[in-house]
Amino acid sequence: MGIVRLKPSCKDYIWGGRRLIEEYGKQYDGDVLAECWELSCHPDGPSVVDSGPCAGMTLPEYIQKLGKEALGVHCRRFRDFPILIKFIDARENLSIQVHPDNRYALQHEGQYGKTEMWYVMDAGPEAFLYYGFQKEISREEFAQRIREDTLLEVLNAVPVRKGDVLFIEAGTIHAIGKDILIAEIQQNSNVTYRVYDYGRVGKDGKKRDLHIEKALAVTNRTPIRKSGGSYPHVADCDYFTVDRVTLDGTMMKLLRGTVSGESFASILVLDGEGQISCQGETVAYRKGDSFFLAAGSGEYQIEGSCDALITRIREKSAPVRIGIDIGGTDTRIGLVDIHQKLIAEKVMPTRAERGAQRVAEDIAARTRELLEETGICIDQCVGAGVGVPGTVDREKGIVRYSNNIRWENVSLAEMFRNLFPIPVRIANNADCAALGESVAGAGKDCQDLVMLTLGTGVGSGIILDGEIYEGGHVGGAELGHMVIVENGEPCSCGRRGCLEAYVSLPALVREAEKACGRALLPEQIFAAAEAGDGALLPVVEEYIRRLGTGIVNIVNIFRPQEVLLGGEIPSGGETLLEPLRRMVSENCFGGPGGEQPELAMAALGSKAGMIGAANL
Repeated sequence: MGIVRLKPSCKDYIWGGRRLIEEYGKQYDGDVLAECWELSCHPDGPSVVDSGPCAGMTLPEYIQKLGKEALGVHCRRFRDFPILIKFIDARENLSIQVHPDNRYALQHEGQYGKTEMWYVMDAGPEAFLYYGFQKEISREEFAQRIREDTLLEVLNAVPVRKGDVLFIEAGTIHAIGKDILIAEIQQNSNVTYRVYDYGRVGKDGKKRDLHIEKALAVTNRTPIRKSGGSYPHVADCDYFTVDRVTLDGTMMKLLRGTVSGESFASILVLDGEGQISCQGETVAYRKGDSFFLAAGSGEYQIEGSCDALITRIREKSAPVRIGIDIGGTDTRIGLVDIHQKLIAEKVMPTRAERGAQRVAEDIAARTRELLEETGICIDQCVGAGVGVPGTVDREKGIVRYSNNIRWENVSLAEMFRNLFPIPVRIANNADCAALGESVAGAGKDCQDLVMLTLGTGVGSGIILDGEIYEGGHVGGAELGHMVIVENGEPCSCGRRGCLEAYVSLPALVREAEKACGRALLPEQIFAAAEAGDGALLPVVEEYIRRLGTGIVNIVNIFRPQEVLLGGEIPSGGETLLEPLRRMVSENCFGGPGGEQPELAMAALGSKAGMIGAANL
């Protein structure tokens, strides 16, 4: 990996100057250079690798070559590269503008909103910028002043000098004034709503577009207090953490640091010259250089005299995860916190016959409603997991086949990634239920467990070493389809004698009807057996023996710490568990003297799938 010098994408906006060319050595043939996008994976202007064997690659291509691990653990929560770093040379005043937050931008623009910070590299003696309002104003007054060209009268004009830092949260009206040179670190977005532009015209001779209605919708109209930074950092938020490095070349001429696996590092040299060393490689730097160090690069050192900004991505504050459990009848959507607590949930009909795209869009809309109702911003969500019945290719995010909801070769993860600005993973819903029980339910003290879900069929989930076990092929474990009776009862899979053919609830109802001549509900069957009914007691005893046979096979193969039973079991747990424990003790390899797993009822009920999906 090593140290990578980057070449910027250059922008010639009409308000720019020539300082970045003349003072910072930027290679650009135009007359005006307004912005240099020094660290950028944005499609509007990616930066380019300018050193090493990968020279000529765009930064997105380079990261793709290294793999997502190059961004670090803390970047897993972002769908795209998280930040964009620029130099800005304002020869003239920039337009009065505002940026939307993620929620609004994703809904209306299809990309992230923008929170940013400015580090003032240089400023003229009379330089100032606009930062929020002097006083709180109404939406009506805001709109009126835009129409009457009196908006500047209520904006907060802030004098600036070299070294000043301002944090511009999404929704803050702002503008860089003329004769200011700035380093900007921002979310990876290019969404800007112009409110006022001094009547200027663009290269086409026409006035530049304004975005009044959108600005009215997103602007915070209360005064913003100027921020002096986030001690001990220059700036610190969920999107970026920025630190300043100052070496004078004499008393302070060496800095050592580490790029861990948590985050990549960007080094932006504002002034000075010297050298950077990492992994046995030494690279010279000078004023205006930008470097990228991949996560896990290890120890580095900066020598010489310099003024630089180092940017990393830190862990999310109070993260929330979205867990979605898609069922044949209903879909459950939950918000899960860091303590595995279900904060809120919403239930909606699946209606899978509409097709996967319509279902995904409906789920996304209901998820946004749930976030709104709970006051949680999408920014607070670090990922989403989706449990879905059927055969699932987790690696590719594809539902290969689901008999339950009649989907085939559906790229479900990709659908949801286009609807949510966060990473999305999918898995079989029975696996999700098992994972949920392992992290927050009856199996939370176990690293190895198997869960059987008894209902219309027999679902199963295997957790080994705290992770979902799927085996070496797509499809995962289908323990309900182990054969326990050769040439036995027909099963829904097309074979005979499967565990599901004997211990699903329809199988129980079938055998009870044979015994007593009438159709009964499962709870009626268990109640009658517990009361000593001569016809139904043998049916329930046989049901338990068949289930015990399957559990013994499972224990002999996987040797889990615990076996959980969940689903729609209608009786008290001990009615099943006590005889099953005896069977396991007497029939598992090693016998009563061997180490036996615990048998227990699942504890989370319908919450297990959501919590498990949120942990994918």
